[in-house]
Amino acid sequence: MTPAAIALPSDVSWIAILPLLIITGTALLTVFADLWMEGPDRETLGWIGLAGLVATAVAAISLWNTHQSAFSSSVALDRYGLFFTLLFCLASAITLLMSMSYLETTDIRTGDYYSLILFSTAGMVLMATATDLILIFLGLEVMSVAVYVLSGIWRSQVRSNEAALKYFLLGAFATGFLLFGIALLYGATGNTTLAPIAASIGKIGGYQRTLALAGMGLLLVGFGFKVAAAPFHVWTPDVYEGAPTTVTALMAVGVKAAGFAAFARVFMHTLTVLSADWSSILWVLAVLTMTIGNVTAVLQRNIKRMLAYSSIAHAGYLLVGMVAGGESGGTAVLFYLIAYTVMTLGAFAVVTALGRRGEPNENLDDYAGVGFRHPLLGLAMIVFMLSLAGVPPLVGFVGKFYVFSAAVQSGYIALTVIGVLNSVISVYYYVGVLVRMYMTEGALEIPVLSSRPYLVAALLVTVAGTILLGLFPSPVFELARQSFRALG
Repeated sequence: MTPAAIALPSDVSWIAILPLLIITGTALLTVFADLWMEGPDRETLGWIGLAGLVATAVAAISLWNTHQSAFSSSVALDRYGLFFTLLFCLASAITLLMSMSYLETTDIRTGDYYSLILFSTAGMVLMATATDLILIFLGLEVMSVAVYVLSGIWRSQVRSNEAALKYFLLGAFATGFLLFGIALLYGATGNTTLAPIAASIGKIGGYQRTLALAGMGLLLVGFGFKVAAAPFHVWTPDVYEGAPTTVTALMAVGVKAAGFAAFARVFMHTLTVLSADWSSILWVLAVLTMTIGNVTAVLQRNIKRMLAYSSIAHAGYLLVGMVAGGESGGTAVLFYLIAYTVMTLGAFAVVTALGRRGEPNENLDDYAGVGFRHPLLGLAMIVFMLSLAGVPPLVGFVGKFYVFSAAVQSGYIALTVIGVLNSVISVYYYVGVLVRMYMTEGALEIPVLSSRPYLVAALLVTVAGTILLGLFPSPVFELARQSFRALG
C-alpha cells in the first residue's frame, strides 16, 4: 500500500473531537483500572466516570464559540453537537450517581457496567457530532452494542437476559434498514457526507429521486426504531422492564436523545428539500406514537412498563416539533429533550430508590402509602409525574408549550389538537401513581435514603432541574435556539 493510500485527510483536527476523545479515554481508563480494584474499591470507578464526564462537559463549554468541520467534513464541531454532548454528559452523570447506590443491591459486574455506560455515551456523542451517514451509523452501533450488553448485564435475572436478546435481535434488524437507506442515498447522490447530499438532492430527478425517496423512507425506519416511534416501538416495554432500572433510565433519555440528534440533523437540515414528502409521514407517525403510547400506558400495572409507554408518547411529542420544522420546531425539540431528560431520570431515580435486594417493587400496588412513609420520595414523585403530565409551572408544561406553539405557527392545528388531547389522557396514569402513593394503604419498607447519598444527589439534581427549568426556561431555550441555528 502506498503512503498516499493511507494518508490522513488534510483537515485533521483533534480539537474537533476533543469531547469524544475525553469520554472514550475515560471509558478505557475504567476498563484498565478495574483490573486492580476489588470489592468496595470499585466505587472509585464510578468517580472516575463522573470525572471524565465533567471533563468532557468542560471541554464542550470551552469550545462553544468554535465552529469547524474536520476529517473530510465527516465531523462537525458546532453548537448543535456540543449542545447534545452536554446533554449526554448530564444524563450519564445522573445515571452514574443512581448506579453507585443501585449496584450495591445487585450482583452486577461493576467494572464492566461503568465502562459500558461510558462507551455508550461516546457513541451518543459521535452520533450527535457526525456529519457523514457512515459515521452516524458507526456512532449508533457503538452506543447500541454497549446498551445491548448493559440490558443483559444482570446475568442472574432471566428477564434481563431476555431483554438483551430482544433488543439485540430487533436492533440488528432495524440497523439493516438504516444501512440500506444509506446505500440508496449514496446511489442517488454519490455521497454519504451530509453537506454534499443537501447540495445535490434538490437537483436530481427521475430514478435518482426515486432512490433518494426510498433511502429516506428506510432511514425513517432506522431512526424510528431508535427513538421508539410507533409502529417501531414494540421492543420498548419488554426491554425497559427487563433491563436493570438504571440502564432503563439511560436508554429512556440517552438513546432517545442520540436518536433525535441524528434524526433532526439528517431530516431537518440535510433533507429539507424533501420535507414535503417526509413531513406527512412524520405527521402520521407522531399521531400513532402519541396515541399508542398514552392509551397503552393507562393499562399498565408495572411502573417501568408504564414509563416505557410514557417514553413512546413523549417521542410522539418530539415528532410534532420535527413536523413543525423550521427554527421554532427545531428549537422546541432541543428544549423538550432537556426537559424530558431531567424529569424522566428523576422518575427512574424514585423507582430505583423503592427497590430492595431481591425485591424490585415495580408493581404500582407496591407504591401504596409510600408518600406518607417516605415524604422525600413522595414529593419528588409528585414533581416528576406532574411535569411528565404537562402541569404548569414545571418544565414538562413549558416543553409541550414550545412544541405545540411551533406546530400552530406552522399551520398544523389538527396535529396540535391531537397532541393536547393525548396530553390530557396522560394525566390519568401519571396522577394514578400519586393516588396510590397518597390515597391507598401499604406497608412497603425501603432502605433509608441517608444510606444512599449518591441516589439522593441524583434526586435533588433532577427535582431542581424540573422546577427551575419550568420557572426560568428562557436561558436554556435561547441556548437551544443558538444550537439549532448552528445547523444552518
